[in-house]
Amino acid sequence: MKKTILLSLLAILLSLFLPLPAPRAVSGAIPSAAAAPYPVAPCPAAPSAAPAVPKLPERIRLLSGGQTLELPLEDYLCGVVAAEMPASFPEEALKAQAVAARSFTCSGASAHKHGEASVCADPGCCQAWLSEEAQRERWGGDYEANARRVREAVEATAGQILCYGSAPVFAAFHSSSAGATEDCGAVWNPRPYLVSVSSPETAEDVPNYVSTVRCWPTDFRDTLLSLRPEADFSGPLGGWIGELRRDDSGRVSEAILGGVSFSGTELRRLFSLRSTAFELALSDGLFVFTVTGFGHGVGMSQYGAKVMAEQGADYAEILAHYYTGTELVFSS
Repeated sequence: MKKTILLSLLAILLSLFLPLPAPRAVSGAIPSAAAAPYPVAPCPAAPSAAPAVPKLPERIRLLSGGQTLELPLEDYLCGVVAAEMPASFPEEALKAQAVAARSFTCSGASAHKHGEASVCADPGCCQAWLSEEAQRERWGGDYEANARRVREAVEATAGQILCYGSAPVFAAFHSSSAGATEDCGAVWNPRPYLVSVSSPETAEDVPNYVSTVRCWPTDFRDTLLSLRPEADFSGPLGGWIGELRRDDSGRVSEAILGGVSFSGTELRRLFSLRSTAFELALSDGLFVFTVTGFGHGVGMSQYGAKVMAEQGADYAEILAHYYTGTELVFSS
């Protein structure tokens, strides 16, 4: 008995002074940085959740004719497509227009730049819009067929918008381009999805694709002096026109007239030109602008969409071409 007690005491004393064996690592455990024979990379952060798809407004408050109207979003879009694109255009072009209009509407719906209204019916500010009465007046006996084509395009794309990141895009559009669309930064603030891309329409596809504006020298001079009084038009007429500088889309970015600089957009506004894709020359004693295309040139060309649809592109392909890097998403 005494021997057993002594052996037990000896075992306890040995356990206090002898080193314990190192523990075995648990499968999957990460060793401490001090013990690791190589640098230990920090654990990667958990992936963030996918951006939430923005929720579409059910109704839109529209400023039209000095009145604020409240309409279901899809009914409003029918009026926009009817106003902005000929109903005779191919179905896929009409669908592309519907998505662009829905995206444009949602991108500015919370801006409240029109007081209580979200958008207005002025195409120079927001988007054109036609009431049912105005559609009947425009289309006459073709109203039923045209209204049905427009409604089908809107319904076929219901809930679909273009997003860049998590936000609906400012889906600008215009009538026709001169071979390429305009970079947004040349007209407004730059946007990564509104850059210059090719556009297939030609004079064979677009009515009045090329237009001219003629000015008497006195009208030409006085119009320019109204904006730049320091311009000098005292010399011969042939010396009034200097260099016309163009951007990557072929549009006039700057023109030297009377020795001073005018932007292409300023000249478009001053002389009511259909676009900034123009030539300027003195011909038979008149200053003549020869203009190609119609509109600011940013975003989707409507006649370009028509040609693409006729060549077999669907609306998603049309939108992907004109709005670089955007994603077509379904909202609710």
